[in-house]
Amino acid sequence: MTPEALTALVDATWPAAQFGRAGGFVIRRGDGGGSRVSAASACDAMPDIDAAEAAMRALGQGPLFMIRAGEDRLDSALATRGYRVKDPVTLWSAPVSCLATRRPPPVTGFEVWPPLAIQRELWAEAGIGPARLAVMARVAGPRTTLLGRLDDTPAGCAFVACDGPRAMLHALEVAPRFRRRGLAGHLMRAAAFWARDAGADTLSVLVTRANAGGNSLYRTLGMTAGTGYHYRIHPDAAAA
Repeated sequence: MTPEALTALVDATWPAAQFGRAGGFVIRRGDGGGSRVSAASACDAMPDIDAAEAAMRALGQGPLFMIRAGEDRLDSALATRGYRVKDPVTLWSAPVSCLATRRPPPVTGFEVWPPLAIQRELWAEAGIGPARLAVMARVAGPRTTLLGRLDDTPAGCAFVACDGPRAMLHALEVAPRFRRRGLAGHLMRAAAFWARDAGADTLSVLVTRANAGGNSLYRTLGMTAGTGYHYRIHPDAAAA
């Protein structure tokens, strides 16, 4: 997947509250929904960093830039200004047909829309609050949440959405006491079955490089690591 295609997929399946342009950058208004919906990304070869900074500050957001593969000049320019690297991520992808081979055990994974109160509670415990739930509600295409259960107890959840033939999973969380019991893998397979039925042929997920457990899971599922990105965050915000 090209860096541009990755950005388009994220914007469709985890959309900002508003998109604009300034200084050769796409400016995203995140409304507190996290880095993916708040970072600026370059759309011109010679973007104006000062203009993008001003546009983000005008939205009440600290300057934050997404740096994709091949954007070394922008990365270097931001580093010179003191911007720090934040959350390098890797994209993992697989054909839906390779994941939708075995359904999770009975009563382990359910498709739910809109999210149930218990899912909101599980996400809140993981730091995914109302602002990120609002991101899910903004998706225009096919979407659903997944509720995972173990021992007759709600134990995990995730969000998945489609942009044409591509599906992307976000906000996969398993409650701490239920981890290392295979639930994350079950939810990934449940997402693949949903994506297949929604007309997608590829399922992707982004994970930070520091998340050893997540990267190991996706590798074990047979997914392939591809392009990614990192953020550059303004030194004032990085020190906060």
